[in-house]
Formats: sequence, C-alpha cells, structure tokens
Amino acid sequence: EFSVTKPANHGSTYLGMVVRDNDTWEAVSQKLSRPLKRGQCYEFSIDLARSELYISLSRANNEQANYITPAKLRIWGGFGHCDKQFLLDESGMVGKYQWMKYNFKFEPIADFSYITLEAFYETPTLFPYNGNILVDNASPIQPIPCNEPVPEDPVSAEPRQPNIAKAEPPKPAAPAPKPQKPPVAQATPKAPAPKAEPEKTIAGVKRSEMAKGLSIRLDRLYFEADSSGIDKESFNFLDEVYDFLEVNNDVVIEIGGHTNGLPPDDYCDRLSTARAKAVADYLASKGISRKRLQYKGYGKREPVASNKTPYGRRKNQRVEIKILEMGDGDG
Repeated sequence: EFSVTKPANHGSTYLGMVVRDNDTWEAVSQKLSRPLKRGQCYEFSIDLARSELYISLSRANNEQANYITPAKLRIWGGFGHCDKQFLLDESGMVGKYQWMKYNFKFEPIADFSYITLEAFYETPTLFPYNGNILVDNASPIQPIPCNEPVPEDPVSAEPRQPNIAKAEPPKPAAPAPKPQKPPVAQATPKAPAPKAEPEKTIAGVKRSEMAKGLSIRLDRLYFEADSSGIDKESFNFLDEVYDFLEVNNDVVIEIGGHTNGLPPDDYCDRLSTARAKAVADYLASKGISRKRLQYKGYGKREPVASNKTPYGRRKNQRVEIKILEMGDGDG
C-alpha cells in the first residue's frame, strides 16, 4: 500500500506519517511508563527517513499524488492522547532517503504523562503540501544533566548487529585455600565530628568560585506563562539566593532578565524587565538592601543558544545574577 518499499532499519516494521495539501497532517500518541518531570532534562533519539514513493489521493483535488515533499518531526508533551500542551523539540527537515539517527534534548515545563510524535510542514508554511516522513527505532527517553550536550546534526543510522556469544576458555582450577591468620584486635574508632553546615551558594556556585562580572543562571526559577508572576515552586530556590546574600553582605548583584527571540522587541524588553524586577522585589522583601540589588531587562539581545529550536529558545529565556561588587574576604 502507498508503494512504500523501504526496508525497516530495526526489526521488520516502522511508522509512516504524512502531511497533506488540505492543511491536515498525521500524529501518533503514547502514554509514558512514568511521567516526565518538570525541570529535568531528557535525551531521546529516533531514526527518520523519507520514502521515494508515497502514493495516495490528494485531499485537495482527489487525484493520485506522490507525497514526496520533505516534512519534519515534532515532539509534544501532554496529559492525554494527542494532547499537545508543549512543544518539547522538533527535527530539521527530513530530506534524505536513507535512515538517519536524530537526537533530541528537551526540558519539560510540567510533569507530562503522554508524548505525541507529529509530522509537520516546513515552517513558516506558505501553503500546505503533500509530504511524508518514516519513523523507526525510537530510543527510551532518558534523564540527563541539563548541561550535557547531545549531537545536533543527524548521523547515518546503521542497522543494529546481532549479539553473538563468544566461547570462553575453561576457567583454571581454584587454588588451595590458605591458612587463615588469627584476627587482630581493632582500635575503637572515634566518634565522627559533627558535619559543618553546607556553604551558602547561588545556584550551586560558591563564593570562592565567584568574581566581579560573573553571571550565574538561576536554572530553577520559573514564571507563569507570559507573566512576571513567580511560580510558587521557585520560592525555595530564591530563598537559597537570599541566604547567600544575607551571609555575604558585601556582595552587590544585578538581576538580568532575558527572553527568546520570537516575540517583538518591545514585548521582550517589558517582560524581561518585569521578571528581573520581580526577583529583586522578592529578595528586598526578605530583607536584602535595595542598594545591593539592581535589575535590568535585556530582552532578546543576548541569546546563549539558537532560537531555531524549542530547546534553544528555553535556554535563552532565563534570569541571571551578575556579580557587580564583592570584597576580598569571606563575607
């Protein structure tokens, strides 16, 4: 059916999905064995290809058509079948006819329990078209540290080779047991000294690791969507920043807000400034002097990643603390 004859890259079957010239497209959903965790980063890989032939009727004119134009894969998180709450990541355009391994990295904004794989058009889409994408050999979704890189460019997906058991040489006979020595009396260990209180940090960065001009990303700080309202789950994290500033009363900081590159400039400037101010207001309400707290909105002028992918846009949308002044002592 559809004149698709490409061999599977893993096993004997794979999935084909299309985009159509009447502005409809296909997707498939799966409930996860355990929900994704908000703020945890994950990696995922899958083999993608394009079929040379994918014959079906055009939905626009009901005539036979070859769905041959390249499409891309989008990965959504949600709470039910085909519930597309948040775009986790997307591939580039899948134009090669050979199987290629694509690697993805994403950071959910909620504890999503479903994932949706969706074929989609090249964006921006000037007009819908007929295209196909083939999907095979999806990996488990594995948690990884957020600073761990994953390959961005697809690589050739070689078929897996079967595991062949190797013959092992016979094991040598066990040596005769040696006579045991009588036990020696051990000195009574001293009671352990009480543990010192953990050093106060900003997002894990110690004072000894800081210098004037250093910028520290507040990676566990979240806001309500399109708002400067701080998510209630972030206050414990901000309290750690307060604890550091309270102990190190010679440190003066700037709180800088940043956005991704999609919205207009004036919107990005307003939102980034409002979010930076919200953090400064919270720290001041806890007792930190306003003289030690500056804030600034940088909008989208200082990206740290590409705005072409959802993961890159989330990296760019951030709040950072810059060390403006600090003494030579310990606080």
